Amino acid sequence: MRLSIAGVAVVFLSLLGCTQAPPPAPDTREADAKAIRDIETAWNQDWAAKDGDKIVGHYADDASLEIPDTTILTGKDAIKAGMTEFLKDPNLSLAFTTAQVEVAKGGDLAYTRGTYKTTVTNPKTKKPVTEVGKYVTIYRKGADGAWKAIQDINNADAPAK
Repeated sequence: MRLSIAGVAVVFLSLLGCTQAPPPAPDTREADAKAIRDIETAWNQDWAAKDGDKIVGHYADDASLEIPDTTILTGKDAIKAGMTEFLKDPNLSLAFTTAQVEVAKGGDLAYTRGTYKTTVTNPKTKKPVTEVGKYVTIYRKGADGAWKAIQDINNADAPAK
């Protein structure tokens, strides 16, 4: 009996040694980085068109937007509400330039870093002022393969002029 159990154990352990690990997932970081650069190009176009629905469409449902002089806007509804008056400004312009895109090896998270330039109407003087600064946006890839911003933060290099 002991011999049979030992024989079964040897066969089992031998079979375990023969199993192969699944092949690693393909490295899609380069393609993902290109997709995110394309998203940021489209996002710039949406800002130029002042299309609030398309602008907010780049955010995940649970995203947070952190911009100076306001509370953190969390969720698409809060982000859209926070942008409504902003988008009505006739002097509004916003453009950003992506300097870096990094995608995690797991392929589900990424971030971008870059600079921006925005012009808005100063509420006190009613004249246009321009601000330049930097930003970091963190993206998450959804189950559908689409990249959405989950954290977006920016800050000015200096007070607007």
